[in-house]
Amino acid sequence: MGRTVGVVRDLVGVDDITDAAARIAGVIRPTPAHRSDNLSRLCGRQVVLKPEHLQRTGSFKIRGAYNRISRLPPAASVVTGSAGNHAQGVALAAALCGLSSTIWMPVNAPLPKVEATRAYGATVVLDGDTVDDSVRLAMARSEATGAVFVPPFDDRLVIAGQGTVGLEIAAEVPEASVVMVPVGGGGLIAGVATALAALRPDVRVIGVESAGAPTMRRALDTNRPVMLATVSTMADGTAVRSVSELTLAHATAYVSDVITVSEEEISEALLLLLERAKWVVEPSGALGLAALLTGRVPGDGPAVTVCTGGNVDPLLLIKLIEHGLSAAGRYLLLRLVIDDRPGGLAAVLSAVATTRANVLEVAHHRAGTDLGLSEVEVLLTLETRSPEHRDEVIAALRAAGYHADAHG
Repeated sequence: MGRTVGVVRDLVGVDDITDAAARIAGVIRPTPAHRSDNLSRLCGRQVVLKPEHLQRTGSFKIRGAYNRISRLPPAASVVTGSAGNHAQGVALAAALCGLSSTIWMPVNAPLPKVEATRAYGATVVLDGDTVDDSVRLAMARSEATGAVFVPPFDDRLVIAGQGTVGLEIAAEVPEASVVMVPVGGGGLIAGVATALAALRPDVRVIGVESAGAPTMRRALDTNRPVMLATVSTMADGTAVRSVSELTLAHATAYVSDVITVSEEEISEALLLLLERAKWVVEPSGALGLAALLTGRVPGDGPAVTVCTGGNVDPLLLIKLIEHGLSAAGRYLLLRLVIDDRPGGLAAVLSAVATTRANVLEVAHHRAGTDLGLSEVEVLLTLETRSPEHRDEVIAALRAAGYHADAHG
């Protein structure tokens, strides 16, 4: 991958991005970069966060959507398919431009995202099992009625709008040596990398994907967009099965590298953003920090990571926090089978107490196909301090004669 700077045919240019910045200036909310001392200490380098989760509609998507929709004639109507952030960006942009919008969302789309999209003025149609289904349905309506389909990433005006994030990073973080950008379809990284290639060609732009949805990584490895058979990741904002020819061309020209992170690394980063920065960021928005925490990002200069969105279902957030605590070694679920006798449970808890782990919950079951007549199953939920402390608890129980199976 090169960072060759220059005019590449059919690619978005920095003039397109500066034009987009002027167009959206009165619409978007300022998201000044935030330098985090806590995260810098953890990563061993200065970490600067670009908080697009605080943007209108809760993500960067309003930038590209408004840059595209604001150029449509007054009588136009807008359609798209999305499960969340793009849906809300299109809905608000259309409303601000006085246009009607109809948005297809999967039947299992999170209720808060559906209601938010409706609240921004869109007509929501729940149809299709996946985002891909919803996109196909929206495109079919566009072809049948003449309504304008607004792509989430495969569009020059959308890419130019997202690229305004890059303009702001160049101005707000002049000391940056590397910029981490989450990647789904590639619209954001295409725009950001284009802007920085023109204004700060010394800055490396690195994309970050979930290991369960490596669309850009696969495309770069094969020099063409690849349709993944499946994607599986908690970072649903980047759970796209393929990038486009357009976004791949930008990445090939301007992106230094694309790396992947695991689900555990994503959840740990999300938890740290919640605890240390006091920010509620969706899993996709934590990808960049996850990469920095792993130490796999070369160099030790100042690093910027774009927190792309904060639209997370509160019920999902509870699960994500538990997952993050477990991944960080601070939450442990144990299953033990002990003798069903007076004092048996007390003896287990006494063994736990010697490790100074905090007991959060105890479940006691006497029925089970794998239990003997004189046995009982105990499920312990414990709060631990670190992975080392978690291992210490398990070792202490085994040393006391218990067979302890960790489930978290």
